[in-house]
Amino acid sequence: MARQPEDKTAAKPKDAKATDDSVLIRELALLLDETNLTEIEIERAGLRVRVARNVSIAASVPMSYAAAPAAGGAIAPIETAAIDLAKHPGMVPSPMVGTVYWAPEPGAKPFIEVGSRVSAGETLFIIEAMKTMNQIPSPRAGTVTQILVEDGQPVEFGEPLVVIE
Repeated sequence: MARQPEDKTAAKPKDAKATDDSVLIRELALLLDETNLTEIEIERAGLRVRVARNVSIAASVPMSYAAAPAAGGAIAPIETAAIDLAKHPGMVPSPMVGTVYWAPEPGAKPFIEVGSRVSAGETLFIIEAMKTMNQIPSPRAGTVTQILVEDGQPVEFGEPLVVIE
């Protein structure tokens, strides 16, 4: 007796779902390219998809904090300092992409200054993302030893904002 071919209709919904998922991922990747974002994450119908570029983010050190290289001096010490800041245990990274502001409104007193004592949960900055002002709380209590971003500076996800020791 010849064996009947298997009914493949049962496998079709899985294949269709996989195709839908890959189309969604391709659309998100295209959106990353069009908008120059480094990552995007969505969740719908129990499916959570995160697409990110493989971009290494080095800590950017504002010019006011970076020493200018001497004539004929190497740039390596400045790059090493930036890398060390990214690994510093007191470094607070940006939780999102946006524009960082030091104060609640233009001309107002900044939330923090170098030497300020902060408590856990206290607002450090505001990051504007998609016309929404997001307060960035301190993850720990301590003293602000370095502010690594300028007021009004665009920041990336994970970029060092401040060092609290």
